[in-house]
Amino acid sequence: MYIDIVPNRGSPPAILLRESIREGKRVRKRTIANLSALPIEQAEMIRRVLKGEKLGPLESALEVVRSQHHGHVEAVLTAMRRLGFDKLIDAKSSRERDLVVAMVAGRIIAPEASKLGMARAWSDTTLADELGVADADEDCLYAAMDWLLERQETIEKRLARRHLQAGGVVLFDLTSSYFEGVTCPLAQLGYNRDGKPGTLQVNWGLLTDARGCPVAVSVFEGNTGDPKALLPQVEKVRTTFGIDKLVMVGDRGMISQVQIDAMRDLDGMQWITALKNGAIRKLADGGTLQLDLFDARNLIAFTHDDFPDERLIACRNPDLARLRTAKRNDLIAATAAELGKVKAMVDSGRLKGKAKIGVRVGKVVDKYKVGKHFDIAIDDAAFSFSLNAERVAAEAALDGLYVIRTSVAEADMSAPRGPCSTTNGWRRSSAGSEP
Repeated sequence: MYIDIVPNRGSPPAILLRESIREGKRVRKRTIANLSALPIEQAEMIRRVLKGEKLGPLESALEVVRSQHHGHVEAVLTAMRRLGFDKLIDAKSSRERDLVVAMVAGRIIAPEASKLGMARAWSDTTLADELGVADADEDCLYAAMDWLLERQETIEKRLARRHLQAGGVVLFDLTSSYFEGVTCPLAQLGYNRDGKPGTLQVNWGLLTDARGCPVAVSVFEGNTGDPKALLPQVEKVRTTFGIDKLVMVGDRGMISQVQIDAMRDLDGMQWITALKNGAIRKLADGGTLQLDLFDARNLIAFTHDDFPDERLIACRNPDLARLRTAKRNDLIAATAAELGKVKAMVDSGRLKGKAKIGVRVGKVVDKYKVGKHFDIAIDDAAFSFSLNAERVAAEAALDGLYVIRTSVAEADMSAPRGPCSTTNGWRRSSAGSEP
């Protein structure tokens, strides 16, 4: 078989797939297919194949030249060199140190990459070549992580010397990461912050200086509560880092009364945290925290006998107040709608029995968490509910309100800044006294 290209005057040539057949002394041509619709280039390729030529991809005949990305690599490595990051990891140069620097830089450049993905992506940038680790695979990276873990305490001590000082502020908070698998001994069910209830998780805490610069990280079992994680961090700062005077800062879930009582027994320990809603409500109901003062002032400082040797500073955020009000209204509306469905079922006789009605109502209340704002009456064949406007108003009065509690004297705190910094914004009083 062969390709026969037949000229066709002013028209494109006819491209015919033909074969030659010998009949006695004569050779006769037989047309197998008309390929005139093909581009001439494809016809030539078919002709070459029929002649026995071996064809390959165009790239095989060319030298492939690729330019690796470099700009972002140079920016990240320059910043790390200025910070002395490599010497912070280890004073001596080593392959393990280069791998750790490469992994940290790679995480900055591509935050979502796994160690396997990072090793595969190194060929796209100059990062691996710059650090001399282009031959490293994921096994090398995991081995470097084990090496880094052995140096954790030394690295944290260096960071503490660089960023913490006696009498300074230390911040600590706890978060969690859900865990895929069942073999990790730290993975437990706990308060899930990832929106994946029912999955195992591992908790980890971050300790920083006043600017939020990380100094140390700790890993805990997934069911470890915030308060339980705090005191080991206090001990770590005092003994491992050698700082016996400090101000520990944490949110109201982290620094509870139990932790404060323990820190009172430690010389040089002070704290800054916040009151929970129940304590704020108690101060408001007792008249110590007069909410009408926020009409003219946005910051109030006072003391109370329930919090000896502490100062309380109340501040209201109007933007947060509006946000919380809107959220509560949405939850109340959703709860009322669901309770209305339950009432319709009871009224029609489809749902009977006090216990069964109570279970159905309980599911609605547990779902939206605003059942305290409703007055609910359940009987064997009747169900009614109504919104308690007084309780809603009482809670709304505290929307956007914070009360900070601290053992740090005002003279030891830096001057406040921003809209709450004016002298007229402060009000000092003691429990039961008139401002």
